[in-house]
Amino acid sequence: MAQEKKNKTPTSLIRPKTAVFFDSVGKLSRRQRLFICLGTLALIGGVYYYFLFMPKQIQLQEATQTLEAKTNRLIIVKRQARTLKEWEEKMARVEEAFYIATRALPDKKEVPSLLKSVSNAGSRAGLNILLFQPGAPVTRDFYKEIPLSMKMEGRYLQIADFFFQVSRLNRIVNIKNIVLRRNKSASGVIDMTCNAVTYMFVEADQDGNPDKKKKKS
Repeated sequence: MAQEKKNKTPTSLIRPKTAVFFDSVGKLSRRQRLFICLGTLALIGGVYYYFLFMPKQIQLQEATQTLEAKTNRLIIVKRQARTLKEWEEKMARVEEAFYIATRALPDKKEVPSLLKSVSNAGSRAGLNILLFQPGAPVTRDFYKEIPLSMKMEGRYLQIADFFFQVSRLNRIVNIKNIVLRRNKSASGVIDMTCNAVTYMFVEADQDGNPDKKKKKS
């Protein structure tokens, strides 16, 4: 008898219980069996949703949020890249214009020869130079203004020729405060007073400030 109990397998023990269960279910009405089937399906669906679908759904939501954040960040970076490129192009144009402007500004060694060129322009035009006096330089941001007071006399075409020659100099010279008067002692002669301004480039120091000479103690 004890040997027979030992020879019984778990399946042989469970089979009578399942048979009793199915017999009990078979005795139920069709509606009750339908409710049991629906409940079983609902239980299986709940287990599947809670243990399998819900974790995947959470992971999907997190991945979607991460993708949206990275997409928005990429849009911002692309916009910044376009703006940076535009600023780089503008900076390149400004640097080119600055280089061209500084090329038109004489350095300290060239100022005397430039002033002489202005004086020579008056002489070549046939003007009689009565006053040619450079003033004290005026320091600006990265350049100095060198004013020049001039007084000349000559005919109208000679004055026009002088302006033409000054405009063709390879350095910047602005003529302003022009005053023309008829010469009382000579017919057809005009007295002209004007101020000319040329510019000298001032090299910056290592800190980007205009280089200034140190005062003697």
